[in-house]
Amino acid sequence: MKYLNNFDLAIIFCIFLSFDTIATKAQDLNIGSMIQPIPTTAKFINDTSYIWCGTLVKSHIDKKYHLFYSRWPRKYGMAAWVTSSEVAHAVSDSPFGPFEFKDVALPHRGAKYWDGMYTHNPTVHFFNGKYYLYYAGNFGDGKITSPQLNMTHRNNQRIGVAIADDPNGPWKQFAQPIIDISPDTTAHDAQMMANPSVTQMPDGRYLMVYKAVARKRPQPFGGPVVHLTAIAEKPEGPFVKQNKPIFTAENVDFPAEDPFVWYQDNCYYAIVKDMKGAFTNAGRSLVLFYSLDGLDWKLAKHPLVSALNITWADGTTQKLHALERPQLFFENGKIVALLCAVNETLGHSYNVQIPLK
Repeated sequence: MKYLNNFDLAIIFCIFLSFDTIATKAQDLNIGSMIQPIPTTAKFINDTSYIWCGTLVKSHIDKKYHLFYSRWPRKYGMAAWVTSSEVAHAVSDSPFGPFEFKDVALPHRGAKYWDGMYTHNPTVHFFNGKYYLYYAGNFGDGKITSPQLNMTHRNNQRIGVAIADDPNGPWKQFAQPIIDISPDTTAHDAQMMANPSVTQMPDGRYLMVYKAVARKRPQPFGGPVVHLTAIAEKPEGPFVKQNKPIFTAENVDFPAEDPFVWYQDNCYYAIVKDMKGAFTNAGRSLVLFYSLDGLDWKLAKHPLVSALNITWADGTTQKLHALERPQLFFENGKIVALLCAVNETLGHSYNVQIPLK
């Protein structure tokens, strides 16, 4: 039997001390305290389309700010996102707008494709000299059933990526999703998946967090709804599923969605939508989690990022029906803005770029 010498013990002690220090520092991050009033230019809205999601990158080519977002016609109703969404693209000289529509980055390309009738949930990254636009796609019968969801389209959601040398495109899409449902009907992601979020790990690999739905509850909705992780050597995959639910709450089948994950200061963080107040007493809200390895997650010391309200630059505070799809924008390694989808009522929606101190 080999006994540990003093040097071995010292190394083990230092490792434990390092993890403890990182965990303590992680508890200091308070995104909610960083939120600043929103200038009117940072409200991206359209009269004829619902605007949802919102992800931002600065081009290394034209030095402009490129916003990718989901949109679908207002005339179809809010629930038509699941049949009619497309990922569009707008440009600005500032991360806080005003943004001007430029083109549709990921248009509908036909029911023969896995993502041919819907693109949604964009999140954009710049990795190794290329731009990666992760998204959810689906196909189905094309019937707009709003105000009810078309469950065929909902349950055909899968996760893909498009790649470009320039955020202005062209974007290369692929014949297959990069994350598909598990063939095991008892798996956590046996029914569908969406809401991808990706960050680069310190060892150079790529961590994806995604929303998954099982088949353990009555159809067509299914459930429980959980979040899972997957890891890849390259940003385009293949991603290896870790199959352990995260952001869970006891006796709650659908506690969270809309994750945004990132890595900073030797720690992983994620902002998620708390569906009904499973993690704080604020009810439906945005909350913060942290992880030391990207696989095991805990609620942060300062969990509340935002309740259902926003404050404008003129001092007006506005109560909201929904504040969802959180994503952060970084510039020069610093957090600059929190992007969110906003619903004042079910009648309309838009994106905001919230300044962070």
